[in-house]
Amino acid sequence: MSKVDTKLKDKYYEPENFETQFKEILADYSKFLFKPGMKDEELKKRDFLFNRLKSKRKFATKLNNTLTKIGMTAIFVVICWAIFAPWLARYNYFYVQGIDYAVGWYDPPSAAHPFGVSKFGRDVLSRLIWGARSSISIGLIAIVLASVFGVIVGILSAYQGGIIDSIVMRIVDIIMAFPGLIMIIIIVNILGNEMYYIMLIYGVLGIPGYARLIRGSVLQEKTKTYVEASKVSGSSDWRIMFKQILPNCIAPVIVAVTFNIGGIILSLAGLSFLGFGDYKLIEWGTDINIARARLTTAPWASIWPGVGIFVTVLGFMLIGDGLRDALDPRLQGKKKK
Repeated sequence: MSKVDTKLKDKYYEPENFETQFKEILADYSKFLFKPGMKDEELKKRDFLFNRLKSKRKFATKLNNTLTKIGMTAIFVVICWAIFAPWLARYNYFYVQGIDYAVGWYDPPSAAHPFGVSKFGRDVLSRLIWGARSSISIGLIAIVLASVFGVIVGILSAYQGGIIDSIVMRIVDIIMAFPGLIMIIIIVNILGNEMYYIMLIYGVLGIPGYARLIRGSVLQEKTKTYVEASKVSGSSDWRIMFKQILPNCIAPVIVAVTFNIGGIILSLAGLSFLGFGDYKLIEWGTDINIARARLTTAPWASIWPGVGIFVTVLGFMLIGDGLRDALDPRLQGKKKK
């Protein structure tokens, strides 16, 4: 029982002093009926507690739809594959990277290999599980680099304005003018196709998009009254940008992050499919590239890695769509209408 319920019980349900309690109740109701704007204090407390609990559940309630749940379930499964791959995969990492001459290449599914065998006698199911670790690791690290530095660059550019904003935005325009995949292929050929370089390339090339995204929101926010009040009160520019403006502009960035993780994973698969990925990694795009010549005779070798890419990208897209519906007030207004 809450404190408010206890107070109400103590106030209105004690058997002693019934006459005094009746007069207090009558006085309270008289004020409620005849005094404009009068609210009972106990009811105000109960209403406050209810609204506080409701506000905590509001965001989770907006995400309570079927498609978002499907996306969360898919990503949960893929992340579990990535984390617990040594326990879930029947064959270890080095085994499925090597050559097994004892197994027939491109053998169909069997009890020992439920998803079949690909080139070099590699188990398709084990490579599917290990491949989740590569895709999720590269996607998450790249998106963290891109979003963090992109937000910092965008806020500084929009808040400072003037020549700084013009220079930063022209650099952003130049980078975004080049086709992303072509630029990645060129840089990979220059630096190398190791996993660390690939993560760095995706992270750096993602900065301009987040800088432009956050810049538009900051330009709107910095003209509002609370920013002017903070300046008058003596708050530093750093505090105004990252303590006051950023929390009001972060929602579009969160939505973009969930969408772009799937985009990076898809782009990474395309890069590996073209033969520019890290050959030392177990990656879904590489598996499709290896088995593409056997689509008719051994379709399982390329179909299952494709299913892994499809499920992962679709899961992140569904989560991003749910977050957009939950965080965008304009969409909420349309739904109410």
